[in-house]
Order: sequence, then structure tokens, then C-alpha cells
Amino acid sequence: MAARVHPGLMVLCAWIVLVALTFADWSEMAHQWWDIDTYSHILLVPPIIAWLVWLRRDELVKVPLAGWWPGLLWMLFGLATWLVGRQLGINTIAQGGAVLSLQGAVLAILGLRAGLLLAFPLGYAFVLVPFGGEFIPPLQMITAEIATALSQLSGIDTVADGIHIDTPAGLFIVAEECSGVKFLIAMLALGVLVAYSCFTSWTRRFWFLLACIVVPIVANGIRAWATIYIAQFVGAEAAGSFDHIVYGWVFFGVVIALVLGVAWRWFEREPEEAGLSAEDLGTMALVHRFEGWRARPALAFGAALAAALVFAVLARLG
Repeated sequence: MAARVHPGLMVLCAWIVLVALTFADWSEMAHQWWDIDTYSHILLVPPIIAWLVWLRRDELVKVPLAGWWPGLLWMLFGLATWLVGRQLGINTIAQGGAVLSLQGAVLAILGLRAGLLLAFPLGYAFVLVPFGGEFIPPLQMITAEIATALSQLSGIDTVADGIHIDTPAGLFIVAEECSGVKFLIAMLALGVLVAYSCFTSWTRRFWFLLACIVVPIVANGIRAWATIYIAQFVGAEAAGSFDHIVYGWVFFGVVIALVLGVAWRWFEREPEEAGLSAEDLGTMALVHRFEGWRARPALAFGAALAAALVFAVLARLG
């Protein structure tokens, strides 16, 4: 038992060192999760990843925890990406590299088989990186076009110019916070999780993820139209207050329930059944071929610490 726990403790220590090295980027990510409403859903991602790992616990005890040199290369690639992002001043690249380095540490110390068993939780860690700001302008335009079309269909005298919608009740502007990017990103994060956990068919996964993109965009356009429509009767200020309450707490909660409720009848498995098993790995020729680059976990751990030290020096020199 001690032999199995020890590599896990080495991973934890390696993570502490790597997070300390890339602390400025983790701090910036945490700030965005906590203080920027668009990314508040990411606060739920670490517990979700922990739950996904917990579901794999029975399979993990069936595989040998042996270090794997290509995992160290993955960690080095992550640190190099982080360093490049820092030098270029591009947060998304630096933050993505910080996540990559943690993934590489797991592969380097626990080995290929453990890494494959944990493939989805490790990959899902990319959701920790805040993104989506680049989607705001096109989403503003799409929302404005949907709201304008529905307003005209509902008999409202409407003149639109880009994101500006002029009606008898006043001029409405589809602001950045009304673009729907917050809900779209959260829906995608949920959609990826559900697609992996509950479906085995790639076709069904595709259609479900497509729904997770299309439905929130269309729903946001309907929400904007509803605000404009209500404003014709109660005034723009009252309609704006109504929109804030409905948008934040009711309307999109109903949309999530609707998407999951419709998809539920086509779910193909329970989350506990998702992922490869230790027996599956034992029959895969590629696993036998590539796990030849094994290393002792302690040696891989030492190499990971040395690599972190080198990149700490490079970061300071840069």
C-alpha cells in the first residue's frame, strides 16, 4: 500500500512546486474565477475534477504506478509554453502552459497507464483557463440580429444599426455583458462533462455539444427580445430590471434543464462507467509499445523538480 501512496505524494509535492513557480498565473486565474462573473462557473471545476478522479479510484489500484519519461517531456513542454506566454504577455498561453505542466507531472510520476485512466480529468483541467472574451463581439451581433428580427415579427417598429436597436420605448444596446458569453462558456463546460460521462456514441456527443452551443445563443437572443418587448409596455428601466433578474436566476436555469431533460432519454451510461478500464489497457498494443520508456517514480520526481528549478532560473533571467 505504501508503494502505491508514495508516488501520489510525489505528484502532490511536484504540483506544489509547479504552482509556486507559476503562481502569478494561478493567482490571475483565481482572480478571474472569483471576481469576474463570466468565469464564476470555473469555481466548480476543481471539485468536479476531484470527483472524476474519485470515480477512477478502483481502476487506479489495478495498474502499476511507474514513472514515464515522455510524461516529463510533456511537463517540459508545458513549462516552455508557460515561459513563452509570460515573455509575450499573453495570459491564456501562460495559463495553459501552467495547466500542461501539472498534467505532465502526473504522467511523469504515475506513468502511462495511470495517465490514460485519468485522461479525461487531466484534459478537463483546461477548463480552468479563462477564455471567451474573443467571442463577445460576434455574440453581440448575433444577439442583436435575433432580437431585431423577433421585435419586427412581433410588430414593434424597430430600426437596427449593429448592436443598437431603436424602438418606440427607447434605444437598446446589446452591451458586452448582454452578449451571452458567460452562459455559453458555462454551458460548454457542462456539455463537455456530460458528453464524456453520459454518452459513448461520438455522433450523440456531437449533437449534444452542438445543442450546448446553439441553444444558449438563441436563448440569449430571445431574452434580449423579451426585454425589448416588455419595455414597450412598462418602460425601458423597468424592463431592464426584470431582464437582470430573469437572465441571472430563472431563464437560463430553465434552458439548462431543458437541454439536459431532452438529452436525458438518449444517455447511454452512468458517469461511473466512463473511461478506460485497467483490463482495457492490458489489451492495447500501443500501451505495451509506449510504456517501454518507464522510469522509477522517485527518479521522475527528481527530474521534475530539477526541470522546475531550471525554468525558475530562466524566468528570472527573462
